[in-house]
Amino acid sequence: MDRRKFLKTASLGASSVYMGCLSQDQYSELKSHKIDKIEFVNYNYNFVRHVGKNGKLGNHGQFKRKTAIKLITDQGALGWAECSDKAKKYISRIQGKNVTDLISPQMGIRPDVSIHFDLALHDLIGVILNQPVYRLLGAKGPKESKIYSGMIYFDELFPDNKPAGIDKIIDNCQWDIDYGYRQLKVKIGRSGTWYPKEQGIKKDIEVVKLIHKNFPNVEILVDANDQYTLSDTIQFLKGVEGIPLFWVEEPFIENYQDGKKLRQWMDQNGFEKTLYADGEYRPKHNLCMQMGKEKIMNLYLPDIMGFGFTRWRKLQPELIKNQMLASPHTWGSMLRTHYTSHLAAGLGNVATIEGVTSESNDIDYGDYKIINGKISPSEKPGFGMQLLV
Repeated sequence: MDRRKFLKTASLGASSVYMGCLSQDQYSELKSHKIDKIEFVNYNYNFVRHVGKNGKLGNHGQFKRKTAIKLITDQGALGWAECSDKAKKYISRIQGKNVTDLISPQMGIRPDVSIHFDLALHDLIGVILNQPVYRLLGAKGPKESKIYSGMIYFDELFPDNKPAGIDKIIDNCQWDIDYGYRQLKVKIGRSGTWYPKEQGIKKDIEVVKLIHKNFPNVEILVDANDQYTLSDTIQFLKGVEGIPLFWVEEPFIENYQDGKKLRQWMDQNGFEKTLYADGEYRPKHNLCMQMGKEKIMNLYLPDIMGFGFTRWRKLQPELIKNQMLASPHTWGSMLRTHYTSHLAAGLGNVATIEGVTSESNDIDYGDYKIINGKISPSEKPGFGMQLLV
């Protein structure tokens, strides 16, 4: 069956598929597909504006180029996703295999399948079964999820030869609010790298206070990218007293003693409702779970790709048991934002999603929309996006 005929046939017979409820016919349909072709393509995209420095890295720029993988079956079904070039080393392990030997709608990719094919295989089974990925996951969460703009960086420092000043940050916040965001994640951690220490903390405080003054109805999240110490974090929080922060992310590299002291200080000084979020960069998983059980760390952040879609599916029950929330790190790609919206609607327990607003002539990002601070996953098969190259 060629691709055109496959797509026409699939469109005639949509059926509800939920985790644990795959019918024999649906299983047989998946089993009838073998991976016939594997293609790697490069695509271009850009953020909607230049993204500046954070506490750890220099200017993030605007125009980007990444790799995607296409998985095409002998029946003409195509699944694709962003991937690493490292996937090329493992293609022999999936070439010619039945789809059911590689992925289960109930559990995700099989243990011997490389994580590099995780997202593309989820897209593929959604296409074959004519279902959005979130329904394959069980549709356990609310259809709409909160979403924040993850693009408020140290934009007062750009361009390097003629810095725009703090008004540029306010302009960027306004653009994001006009676009539909009702949460803004503000990068802090200026102390020590781009500013002298005390001046940097003061500038962090000044920026957050100015954003709150200009947009009092917008929820603010802050992210220090591990550039603070415990005392720096407390100094910053004292400086923004009265501003109801949604979360404090990566104030310092996660460690039990400082994390416990920070949580206790926050609970006793007006930030008891502010979440402590960590675990994005090389997380110490067992430590983070211990801190979750003890109500020190409230929210877990591993990357949607680096940690893996299937591992996130397996992790959510553990987080729920520990009364921890999730918000997979998605920085760098709006594709990852959209992938995470399926995880949130499929499994629930996601507090908010990182939005990375982008444009591309090489990608049709689908019918995802941000309306009044929330995003819903596409109802189209798979992840509902198309690669145009």
